Amino acid sequence: MTTDTVLSRAVRGTGDLPLLPLPDRVAELLALLCSPPRLAAHLRAVHDVAYQLVVWMEEHCSAVTFDREAVLFGAATHDIGKTVHAAELSRPGSAHEEAGQALLLEHGVSPEFARFAATHASWTRPDVGPEDLLVSLADKIWKNKRVPELEDLFVARLSEATGRPAWEEFLALDEILSRLGDEADERLAFQASFPIHS
Repeated sequence: MTTDTVLSRAVRGTGDLPLLPLPDRVAELLALLCSPPRLAAHLRAVHDVAYQLVVWMEEHCSAVTFDREAVLFGAATHDIGKTVHAAELSRPGSAHEEAGQALLLEHGVSPEFARFAATHASWTRPDVGPEDLLVSLADKIWKNKRVPELEDLFVARLSEATGRPAWEEFLALDEILSRLGDEADERLAFQASFPIHS
């Protein structure tokens, strides 16, 4: 099987796990950058979770205004800097964050959409909006990692926008995050089925 075929399968292939395919623009960029297939699989899993969070937001929290397209693009590209810092696919590191933002900007992505590569692990910054928090949540919950500080920040934003008590917003958020977390093993297995090196 050729690398192109493996990358294509990671980006939009069908299988036991029904994940949304990555947007065409992202798929083309990953191919151009010779993305490791495992990175593409990871981006696809996080993008799928972000989509489910966006749908939940639209149904549950219509009072919260956010850019749906930005969230989905941000989730689909948040770790794109790992095409440059491939070692961070298998071990911790943050060099991919700024590198990813720069890479996206170099390829004509607007700063509003490129920022997620740098902000997905920095949710306490003062300029972080609901889009950034949604991408950060998706990047954690895809593997069922719960981060109380991140969830509390998000709940506070929801409560402020809806006027509902924070505990009520927490219960609603906890329900969707728990449901998404229940599917984490399948997403992790999907990601692990692709090679790290292209």
